Amino acid sequence: MIAHAAPNHRWHRRTPKEPRRRSVVSIVATTLLAVATVVAGSVVGGGLYYAGSVASTFNSTVTHIPRAFPPAATRPTPVSTGAMNILLIGSDSRGDPTTVGQSTESDQRSDTMMLVHIDADRKDVYIMSIMRDLWVPIPGKGTAKINAALAWGGTPLVIQTVEQLLQTHIDHVAIIDFQGLEGMTDALGGVDVDSPVGFTTVKKPHYTFVQGMNHLDGAQALAFARERYAFPTADYQRVANQQALLRAIVAKLLSRGTLTDPAAVTSFAGATGRYLSLDEQFDLPTMIGLAASMRLDGPSSIHAFTMPTAGTGTSPDGQSIVNVDEGSLPALRSALADDALGTFTSVH
Repeated sequence: MIAHAAPNHRWHRRTPKEPRRRSVVSIVATTLLAVATVVAGSVVGGGLYYAGSVASTFNSTVTHIPRAFPPAATRPTPVSTGAMNILLIGSDSRGDPTTVGQSTESDQRSDTMMLVHIDADRKDVYIMSIMRDLWVPIPGKGTAKINAALAWGGTPLVIQTVEQLLQTHIDHVAIIDFQGLEGMTDALGGVDVDSPVGFTTVKKPHYTFVQGMNHLDGAQALAFARERYAFPTADYQRVANQQALLRAIVAKLLSRGTLTDPAAVTSFAGATGRYLSLDEQFDLPTMIGLAASMRLDGPSSIHAFTMPTAGTGTSPDGQSIVNVDEGSLPALRSALADDALGTFTSVH
């Protein structure tokens, strides 16, 4: 493969236990898919009015992406077990508009990428972070960092790239702007994040986070999720921090205090929808059906990990990159095909 230099976009220069009770609040499960999280469809109920309020708020703010998928002939067949894969793309627009759905070159940047795998029995969800600097083949473009795909060909090329890499079918795609983390966190009244390490953000206002529990408001949560310059391991630590933040959001949303407060859940749904784009097939009836099928047993049923890598290196054209762990890739592909990520994560 020929290593292509990525377009000169700014993104490139920055390289770098509750009893189970079914209810309409399970609509929020799909809202959390937007932040790479699925919650149980088994929470304290609030009646049809509650459901209508959440659904109406979410549906009135979310954007649907046209032409999100590549041609069917180029794609792997869906997993026959009934498992589902949702690709989450996090775009750090930093105030600039982020256009989605187009397949031409643009200024879009995928600073975060996660594959959300929902087991066929709907009892477990696996959230696999994919390093943005992972050096992979991009169809029609040669070999490059995986986050170049969004700029080169929009969501269709991102999906095609991930499907080719993992040899698995992507059922749905969601794009969320990092700015949405701030609104979602504030809508929940802040969250308690168990930080893997203590650090101070490099950029102002220089937030300091201790190792262990930190109560974060929206601005602090956004800074926590963005920071990478403070760490020797850079993006590796940033990915771990993002997973910690997502776990905190799940825990707060699943808490009795939130679930029994219709205003809080509706506010969260609205805050998420404003920063979220979904593929056209991922409409509200599909979301509700998925949420109603979930059989999770609280936050412990949600498992986050990072796609195994073989460390960092330098590309032929001098870029700092993350190498694919070719040794574990066949096992990962098989685990996705066989709906056996639990076994894979116990080994890797």
